[in-house]
Amino acid sequence: MSATPPSPGPAAADPVSYPPRRAIAGWALFDWACQPFFTLVTTFVFAPFFAAALTPDPVEGQALWGYATAAAGLCLALLSPVLGSVADAAGPRKPWIAACGAVLSVACAALWFAAPGAAFAVPIALVAFAFATIAAEVAAVFNNAMMPFLVPPERLGRLSGLGWALGYAGGLLSLVIVLGFLAATPETGRTYFGIEPLFGLDPAVREGDRIVGPLSAAWFLVFVIPMFLFTPDVPRTGRRWREAASEGVARLRDTIVEARRDGGIIRFLAANMVYQDGLVALFAFGGIYGAGVFGWGATELGVFGILLTITGTIGALIGGRLDDRLGPKRVILGGLALLALVCVGILSLGRDHVGFVVATAPPAPGDGLYGSLPEKCFVALGLVIGAVAGPVQAGSRSLLARIVPPGDAGRYFGLLALSGKVTSFMAPLCVALATDLAGSQSAGLAVLIAFFAAGAVLLAPVPVRRASA
Repeated sequence: MSATPPSPGPAAADPVSYPPRRAIAGWALFDWACQPFFTLVTTFVFAPFFAAALTPDPVEGQALWGYATAAAGLCLALLSPVLGSVADAAGPRKPWIAACGAVLSVACAALWFAAPGAAFAVPIALVAFAFATIAAEVAAVFNNAMMPFLVPPERLGRLSGLGWALGYAGGLLSLVIVLGFLAATPETGRTYFGIEPLFGLDPAVREGDRIVGPLSAAWFLVFVIPMFLFTPDVPRTGRRWREAASEGVARLRDTIVEARRDGGIIRFLAANMVYQDGLVALFAFGGIYGAGVFGWGATELGVFGILLTITGTIGALIGGRLDDRLGPKRVILGGLALLALVCVGILSLGRDHVGFVVATAPPAPGDGLYGSLPEKCFVALGLVIGAVAGPVQAGSRSLLARIVPPGDAGRYFGLLALSGKVTSFMAPLCVALATDLAGSQSAGLAVLIAFFAAGAVLLAPVPVRRASA
């Protein structure tokens, strides 16, 4: 089997022209390399630490984190489609991934300096988080654009699911490392494994929480190497950068015109825009919600993240096979329905009640983690989120990869990123505004139900065409 990716055109469908398995493994490890940033920084460790320790109260912390997430989403909306089109015109994707990886690593490392009581800790945390988010998401555009060159169309679902599953597994392992060996509670000075934190990390100044930034940077730099070594890149077109940029912008305009003529693609991109907004906000505020409503610390949040990533890994693998068997649209619609129901369930929980009005007893001494009934219900609902979020996201890139020409994958995945990010500031902004206005974290979460429902309504009539051989 040739290690050279197929050129755009009929030859791209020839199974003999697809690269060997090590190329697929290298591509999938990109998700493994990136995921600790999303797991440790965006969701389970640094974001709750920011809200609980760097800001005066969790409500203000959730609002500030929402504004930073919204700003990053707005930048992504402007950058992703243009850079994707430029990459199509120039050819190779790896140089762009390398540049984004450098920004991601530097920004993640800067999070270490956001210490409680330190000057400018809050601005450092927000700016570094925003830059890291932009770099990680833009790099994913170029990595996703390689998909049509790696496997035949009928295997795209499993390829996408494999990447998401490895990503969840990487997030799981990184959480275990942080929870068991690095992050100790200030009260006991011990990690969840009952040992003193490695490297002399001081729990009094939350070094175990802040170390997730440098850890995410180092993790990416190490595990992205197989992709650069084993996954073949798209050949160079011979155009200079300026020529590629000019042609790329022109091709982006053409792509938008083509997409507008195809009602199915427009509806899919609109649907993706809405439900991805909801997912961004759900993952951004899930850990913050648990910390604020139930008073969870690093241990509770870390174990919750481990459990969620286990179900996420299983869900992504199963979802990839269901994608190839049932089609990506059915997988996405089913996942959106479950996510909306989960949000309703979370809204019904409080520190002392479930089902909105059913009072519950507080946890008794010796009950252990998640001792109260509301906490147990929150954990159970979180496991459902983990199981269905991966298939929804993997199904989105699988659906697009099935219906676009391989040679134009960069610009179409740029549009996919645009549709996922052009209003990605809206859901976090709505959550932040609702939280501010109502003075309640529950009010912020309520808006996500509308995002998932609207996305499903837009996606339902979209015709799914299989890519021609």
